[in-house]
Amino acid sequence: MVSAETGPKYLSVREHLRRRASALPENTLLPPEPVLCAEYGVSRITLRRAVDGLVADGHLVREQGRGTFVARPAIRHEYRESFVHRIAGWSSVMAEQGAQVGTTVLTQRVVPVPVAIAPELDLPVAADVVELVRLRSVDGAPNHVAHSFLPAARFGRAAEADLGDGSLYAFLRREYDADLAHARIVVDVGTATAEEAELLRIVAGSPLLVVRTTVRDSAGSPLVHSYSRLRPDVSRVEFEVSVTGR
Repeated sequence: MVSAETGPKYLSVREHLRRRASALPENTLLPPEPVLCAEYGVSRITLRRAVDGLVADGHLVREQGRGTFVARPAIRHEYRESFVHRIAGWSSVMAEQGAQVGTTVLTQRVVPVPVAIAPELDLPVAADVVELVRLRSVDGAPNHVAHSFLPAARFGRAAEADLGDGSLYAFLRREYDADLAHARIVVDVGTATAEEAELLRIVAGSPLLVVRTTVRDSAGSPLVHSYSRLRPDVSRVEFEVSVTGR
């Protein structure tokens, strides 16, 4: 029997099955329900809830009378960022692709700048920033948690604005005529905390893509620093780099 992971049992089973499916060739037939129930030590109701989630995410497909097969999910989040033409932002890019983007604001406040964020924004440790934490979804499925930090002295209205719909970058351009000219993006990996796991509907400790972005104006002054923690099973980050003048 597979040992349980942190979190509700069906989520543990779903994560085990997701990893299992990702290591198998597409169209592989999974064992029948009674075998999987015995292997994971769960009821049919729990197993079906786990499988339902994987079917919805595109990792598995059910065929009536035949069984459940391994599938390959379509990429839901294809984030393209051009370093020359524009700094668009996630919600704008996704909307252009025809996706239904959802945003839930979890935190929106003015706080002392965190020690790790101060150098990214060229701020002294005594400065205040607007902290914005949002849960972002694509077509109704949770995709990532985004943390954004802006100098409060410059963008104080961001602490009270309605940012539950639309792009933060669009707000800065509209309200402050912000010159979003350059973006530095770093991608690494992390693991989901218990809180993130609940928000993203995954198991605590699951791998996450971590995308850190610092946006600067034409003079090189930092305007926004963000880091997003994404579900890698439904996400892809793509960079477009253009060279002009040659």
